[in-house]
Amino acid sequence: MSIVWKPTGEYVDNSNMKRFMQKHNIGTVDDLIKRSTEDIEWFWEAAAKDLNIEWFEPYDRILDTSRGVEWARWFVGGKLNIAYNCVDRHAKTKGDKTAVIWQGEDGQVKRVSYKALGEEVNRFANALKSLGVRKGDAVGLYMPMCPEVPVSMFGAFKIGAICVPIFSGFGAQAVASRLNDVEAKTLVTVDGALRKGKRLQVKKEADASADLVRSVERVIVCKRLGLEIPWSSARDVWWDDLLKHQPRACRTEQLNSEDVSLILYSSGTTGKPKGTVHTHAGPLVECAKDVAYHFDTKENDLFFWVTDIGWMMGPWMLIGVASLAGTVLLFEGAFDYPAPDRLWRIIEDLKVTIFGISPTVIRLLMRYGDQYLKGHDLSSLRILGSTGEPWDPESWTWFFEKVGRSRCPIINITGGTELIAPHLSPSPLSPLKPCTVGAPGLGMDVDVFNEEGKPVRGEVGYLVMKKPCPSMTKGFWKDPQRYIETYWSRWPKIWYHADWAVIDNDGFWFVLGRADDTIKVSGRRIGPAEVESALLEHPSVSEAAAVGAPDEVKGEELICFAVLKPGIEPSDSVREALKDQVANTMGKTFRPKEVRFVKQLPKTRSGKVVRKLIRSRLLGKTDLGDLSTLENPEALDEIARTQ
Repeated sequence: MSIVWKPTGEYVDNSNMKRFMQKHNIGTVDDLIKRSTEDIEWFWEAAAKDLNIEWFEPYDRILDTSRGVEWARWFVGGKLNIAYNCVDRHAKTKGDKTAVIWQGEDGQVKRVSYKALGEEVNRFANALKSLGVRKGDAVGLYMPMCPEVPVSMFGAFKIGAICVPIFSGFGAQAVASRLNDVEAKTLVTVDGALRKGKRLQVKKEADASADLVRSVERVIVCKRLGLEIPWSSARDVWWDDLLKHQPRACRTEQLNSEDVSLILYSSGTTGKPKGTVHTHAGPLVECAKDVAYHFDTKENDLFFWVTDIGWMMGPWMLIGVASLAGTVLLFEGAFDYPAPDRLWRIIEDLKVTIFGISPTVIRLLMRYGDQYLKGHDLSSLRILGSTGEPWDPESWTWFFEKVGRSRCPIINITGGTELIAPHLSPSPLSPLKPCTVGAPGLGMDVDVFNEEGKPVRGEVGYLVMKKPCPSMTKGFWKDPQRYIETYWSRWPKIWYHADWAVIDNDGFWFVLGRADDTIKVSGRRIGPAEVESALLEHPSVSEAAAVGAPDEVKGEELICFAVLKPGIEPSDSVREALKDQVANTMGKTFRPKEVRFVKQLPKTRSGKVVRKLIRSRLLGKTDLGDLSTLENPEALDEIARTQ
């Protein structure tokens, strides 16, 4: 592929990255990447200073790996708070500036200034304290992107509570598994929300999850639609009633750099979801760096990413943009309702300047045709963004040419919940090829290894990190051994990210997908074990396996295989019931495309279901390698016959 975009003019001259380079006498972007990855301590200290991160007490050391690189500590000895850096200081000095714009599916628009945000954050923080929430307690957020989301997140940060955002499309059991894991004391939700003209009963689903979690003492309910909802006077409290008499001032806790701010859940290939643990210093510096340098965000920008608070990009956007005193746009509902041009209308009407989206959504919008773009003035856009899954050239080009008018760079980032950061990213100062993820992100020492753990160029290999970064997870919540096994066990002192990647002959990086069993549906990771657990709860199923199959719109679709219990005959009604079972448990996003019935699943002699072989046979591959460890290789033939 050839280069289709080169940085010129304002993209170079007025960029935050160019300013940083001039400050440190660095001539080229390649030189900056090289220095930032070779001398990570220099870079992260220089970035924190350049981004005006404020500390209550200065740190003693940038990086401490005395406990091993797996347990690296950053900005050791320092005290700070994300809420102070993102809200408090701007409320005092830039109070009239708009912090958040929200648009409802019904067209309602709400603007919140930094002063108003600061007051609401303080009132919510005081409200949490009035409910007995203290430093280290977990506060779950199960709500769509509404104005109360940043208030809840920053309010929890302010008092040192741990924020646990959960995807608003998850079903009750998926929500409960996460709340139980962190022993959440408080859950914040809404009465309902609009999506494609329907009134979603969010509180009803929140109740079903809270009923399964002993630790939840109170459910705080934001009134969005005024629905009649189930109510427990002993547990439920309206947001407005709770905040009504709370003071508008609240002391901000001075927290250690390594104190926990967020637990973000990432689905693994086996067992329960992984609770990735994030601090106050790491995500603050990392998100600010990404948004400032790679997306060139400034105070006058309107930053709009189509995401949910339960996905990494939600907290990433809110923390990164607010740390720079920028403005974020949140929206309710579906991207294509009430018409397929909804996103283009939002960009035109509100003058969005930085716009991020997943490849899946672009593929869906392409199906509606170019006519929905016509007549919309998208000239306010200057930066496009994407993440979640690999692009295909056709969709990337459509986004670049039709939405960006071939003048806006696509900052296609890739990283993970475990990092709350991209480890690969283009920048406005870098040329672009279609689908590229650019080069190593600043301060991210990444590489591509072959099976022997040696760096390779021009061939597909495993994406790895050779040095830690500040936002790297501090392990999995209550499961440190699983963390080590997941990321650090393949090669000594090397972070194994389980993505396929390649660096072409011109030095452009590309990510090609997952190298493990994790499935990505519409850019959202799900572990097959969670799907299989949902299937096994159905009384008809004795065994189950879930794999991902390529889908031109969603990236991957769920294909499930079920072994039915004796006496249960395969039928369309059972098949649909099993699809409903997964959708009700995991959320409609994860409703399987297909459920296929088999008499047995391929297993190793130790009893482990071999999903990799199931997927390979599903995709028609005949050369499956060494099958000597299989107890029942004939099961693979049955998988093939189900097509």
